[in-house]
Amino acid sequence: MIPSIMKQRPWVPLLYMLPALIVMFVFVIYPMSNTIYLSFLNRSSTAPAATTCVESQPCWGSFENYRYAITNPDMVTALRNNAMWLIFMVPGTIIVGLLFAVLADRVKYEALAKSIIFMPMAISFIGAGIIWRFVYYVDTTGSHQIGLLNAIIVALGGEPVAWLVNPAVNNFALMLVGVWLWSGFCMTILSASLKGLPSEVLEAARVDGANEWYVFTRIMVPLIMPTIVVVATTMVINVLKIFDIVFVMTGGNFGTEVIANRMFKLIVTDTGRSMAIAVVLVLFTIPVMIFNVYRFRQQEAAR
Repeated sequence: MIPSIMKQRPWVPLLYMLPALIVMFVFVIYPMSNTIYLSFLNRSSTAPAATTCVESQPCWGSFENYRYAITNPDMVTALRNNAMWLIFMVPGTIIVGLLFAVLADRVKYEALAKSIIFMPMAISFIGAGIIWRFVYYVDTTGSHQIGLLNAIIVALGGEPVAWLVNPAVNNFALMLVGVWLWSGFCMTILSASLKGLPSEVLEAARVDGANEWYVFTRIMVPLIMPTIVVVATTMVINVLKIFDIVFVMTGGNFGTEVIANRMFKLIVTDTGRSMAIAVVLVLFTIPVMIFNVYRFRQQEAAR
């Protein structure tokens, strides 16, 4: 018989979990609950949104802020731009990161090369935005171009381009900054996965006559596909909440608005709408997080 003093009481495990539960409640549950509550309030945050309806305007009820979050022209632009970031930046960072991982693995100064490529991640995104504003700077007076990119274009005989003002190119110019920042992160994760590949399989393929392109596309990429999926889902979440680059470089003007920047603009003037946008942003990220958990459980079950 186990002495009574050695028996664990049922509430003892809760004591171990209590610090974590307190932290989760203070920093996750309460802020999220308060955000949802505020999203149903009017501009002054003193009454439900339904009370703001007047005779001269249609009454949309308590979900007025959410109607704004998905139908307002500025929000439609933000949603469209976030979709563009997902379509172009996520594959761009993965492709560039994988390319860096493969090439850096083949040079003698691998550690130095990877350090240089990863260096942008050590810069604050605000600082990176300021740096690239100088790169994209255009002098509309026609005098000497001090922006690096336009200086090169003019030196080659071309005309300077207003990279951050022209709606045809400004979103892609911002995405290039995102790729520059995040490629080092993708490279680090993918490089670790590549180094874990069995060398016997790769050598056997080369002995059988497979060229390097075949080894890369038919053997290496399929073997590291689980890691690529994890990196892709991580980048999707990062892109959905992209803010710093847009805020510093364009402020969301000239057709570059994104969801997080729109939420920031409204936080003071209209808290209810801002919180509704925040809830919508969280709803967009939940499916990605569920997919990540599902993939993780599949991998654990396969072991």
